[in-house]
Amino acid sequence: MFSFKQFNIQQDKCAMKVGTDGVLLGAWAPLDHNPYSILDIGAGTGLIALMLAQRSNAEQIDALEIDDDAYEQAVDNFESSPWGDRLFCYHAGLDEFMEEPEDEYDLIVSNPPFYTEDYTSGNEQRDTARFASSLPFEDLVEAASLLLSDNGVFAVILPFKEEEKFLALAKENGLYPVKITHVKGTPTTETKRTLMAFSRQENTPPDIDELVIETERHKYTPAYIALTQDFYLKM
Repeated sequence: MFSFKQFNIQQDKCAMKVGTDGVLLGAWAPLDHNPYSILDIGAGTGLIALMLAQRSNAEQIDALEIDDDAYEQAVDNFESSPWGDRLFCYHAGLDEFMEEPEDEYDLIVSNPPFYTEDYTSGNEQRDTARFASSLPFEDLVEAASLLLSDNGVFAVILPFKEEEKFLALAKENGLYPVKITHVKGTPTTETKRTLMAFSRQENTPPDIDELVIETERHKYTPAYIALTQDFYLKM
């Protein structure tokens, strides 16, 4: 079990465990537009949806998970949290969910699978959670474009090397970046991840900044502490 300040995550059934990417997206996703409804595509343990329940007053927080075990785990984690009445997990794939979309959402988040190389670990459940073939970026962007409310925000975390491709895909679907944060493990390492938030409004250029996680092993930067201290027990 992984314990946060206000909730716990059981993850024994889940291929993808609690990791920095999910915590980053859950803590970073913009909420200044006060979303009423939130959708987490590819819920896994339910971590990101739970973080957004803690951070926001959203009345409706839906999650989507295709894997049987991960779905059961997310439901259990939702039910044992303080916000069980606001959280709901659909057991379905994105294509199935899109056939009869229930609602539009004011915030859509996804920490999608992104090992696009032709590699398998031999563990099918883990591969489904890790590989883009199970949730192609094209499908994700198309879904966001269809399901996002007029003033909604779509937020993702991706490998930095996928940023340009994803920005182009988003633009084709009428979604424009409003905020981009480049994530580095330490000040001297390469940029590893990109956090991106999109809206339907093609306004000014996006705010672009950088987040460094550690100055050295287990010495976290003030910016990373500020972002995650409401969640991690030891921050």
